Amino acid sequence: MNDMNVDVFSQQIEELYSQVQGLLQCNTTKANSQQEIITEAFEQLNIAIEELLAASEELKVTRTALEKERQRYQDLFEFAPDAYLVTDTLGTIQEANQAAASLLNVHQKYLIGKPLIIFIAQQDHPYFSSQITNFQKLLSWELNLKPRDGKPFLAMIKTSAIYELQEKQVGWRWLLYDITERKHAEEMLHRAYGELEIRVAERTGELVKANQKLLNEITERKRAESQLLHLAFHDTLTGLANRTAFTNRLRHAINYSKRHLDYIFAVLFIDLDRFKVINDSLGHLKGDQLLLAIASRLKVCVRSIDTAARLGGDEFTILLEGIQDVSDAFTVAERVQQELALPFDLNGQELFITASIGIALSSTVDYQHAEELLRDADTAMYRAKALGRARYELFNSEMYANALARLQLETDLRRAIERFEFRVYYQPIVSLTSGSILGFEALLRWQHPERGLLNPADFISLAEETGLIFSIGNWVLHEACRQMQAWRVCYDSNFLKKISVNLSLKQFSQPDLIKQIEQILHSTGLDASSLVLEITESVIVANGDQVTAILLQLREMGIELSIDDFGTGYSSLDRLYNFPISVLKIDRSFISLMSANIRNIEIIEIIVSLAHKLGVHVLAEGIETKEQLALLKKLNCEYGQGHLFSVPLNSSAAEALFMKNPQW
Repeated sequence: MNDMNVDVFSQQIEELYSQVQGLLQCNTTKANSQQEIITEAFEQLNIAIEELLAASEELKVTRTALEKERQRYQDLFEFAPDAYLVTDTLGTIQEANQAAASLLNVHQKYLIGKPLIIFIAQQDHPYFSSQITNFQKLLSWELNLKPRDGKPFLAMIKTSAIYELQEKQVGWRWLLYDITERKHAEEMLHRAYGELEIRVAERTGELVKANQKLLNEITERKRAESQLLHLAFHDTLTGLANRTAFTNRLRHAINYSKRHLDYIFAVLFIDLDRFKVINDSLGHLKGDQLLLAIASRLKVCVRSIDTAARLGGDEFTILLEGIQDVSDAFTVAERVQQELALPFDLNGQELFITASIGIALSSTVDYQHAEELLRDADTAMYRAKALGRARYELFNSEMYANALARLQLETDLRRAIERFEFRVYYQPIVSLTSGSILGFEALLRWQHPERGLLNPADFISLAEETGLIFSIGNWVLHEACRQMQAWRVCYDSNFLKKISVNLSLKQFSQPDLIKQIEQILHSTGLDASSLVLEITESVIVANGDQVTAILLQLREMGIELSIDDFGTGYSSLDRLYNFPISVLKIDRSFISLMSANIRNIEIIEIIVSLAHKLGVHVLAEGIETKEQLALLKKLNCEYGQGHLFSVPLNSSAAEALFMKNPQW
């Protein structure tokens, strides 16, 4: 029903309502049953008419609302930014908004009544005709639109059907989008995506390479860390545990023994005998090969729970854990010595080596620190060396006391140099031909502040071991030369002819020994011919090129050389003949037994005869009786020295002695 029909219908209802009201008023005066019936009918008609009036009012309101809604829809349709069309089922345009007109480049009114297909690009006509015939409710599709006097462009079309109340389709709604820019953007996006994929692939390749490089670096770092960790706890040459690892294991054993009182362990300190000789003679490469071979043999001697280590140089240690008693440690020490006693084949060169072993047992001392066990095992090892090497010794408290005493002696010895506690005593050397004093032997003494006057036997070996012999020996030589020159200046120079000073083998290792002696002779003013340097047979045995050269230089300087304690060493007659020796001193052990055994006299006679044939004078040490003196004179021994003449004296007493000019 259109708007006009609604208005007419409402007017007719109002007129009918007025007529009914008039009839009701006319019939109110009639009073019968028929009248009542008519009145009731009119009342019902009145009610019906009132209801129709109310419905008419509601219909007006609804019409007003629908009009507003239609206007709103029209506004939305007209001013929508997107292109909207309405066509019949054949595609003829019935409605179009301004956006559609702008999209198709025509006036809005021009579109009405035009078939939509004229705005479809020619190549898409078949597709459009097929689609409009076949599609039904809703479709979204793309085709090319051809605006009037314009170039075709790609558009997105959304279509929906329009139905009447009886569900009969009467047309189509069309929503048109120009998707040229979008398609261009999509193409650009697609290209960008393709480029991005390429870049991502390239970057992924780079990342893969970088990741592989990082993995390689991590692997290398882990390998390096593992190697560093191995190096931190293993000896680089032998692969055995090093000092750090051994000390850690030893600490663990100590701590474990504190919790388990029946737990016993032992430390073996192994030092190779005369390894330095091999290193110096064959070179360090051979020395390293020997150390490697020794490490392999040590591994054979221990169990898997034990630890074999190299502390450095030619020092090895073994930690024996969970042993029954000391006999287990002795067994391992003997096994080590047996293994090392076998010959070593180093690239075809056969070598032999022995070892001195010190053993420290955990049950003998309440050890608190690993260093204490190493110290005591080391002390026992040095005891084994002192007793002849190639053996093992078990540490005891006496060794520790001796070690402490030795350490204290070393400390005192160093301070003795600073405090000028050393003294030179002089024992006369007598000419057995004239019976008068020919000169003196300078003998070192130490005026210890607590132990009194000490002989060299109490400290000289320690001085050689610690290297203090160099400064001590230099001082003794200087003091003896100074005193001799002082006597020669004060008295007749022919009165005292010689001063003898001992020179140890250690001192020959000094590269500037000749220069030192020259400086001492120069500073004291003593003539070189007045100086006799006494050397032991060990110097002859060593007979290195350096020692030989030094001895020849000393002899060329005018200094005489004397062999001390002859007969107690292992002198080679050939070497003795080739050395520039002036005096040969027979050891006191032969002199003391002269009267007890005729054979000893014969030995001395042979030595004197040998010396004379070599053009060397003979000096007998340790003469204590007149009988010994008489026998030596009879054997044509030139010089003598011993308590028969005098004990060693300080400088004042020695001076007083030769001033008396005694005769024997």
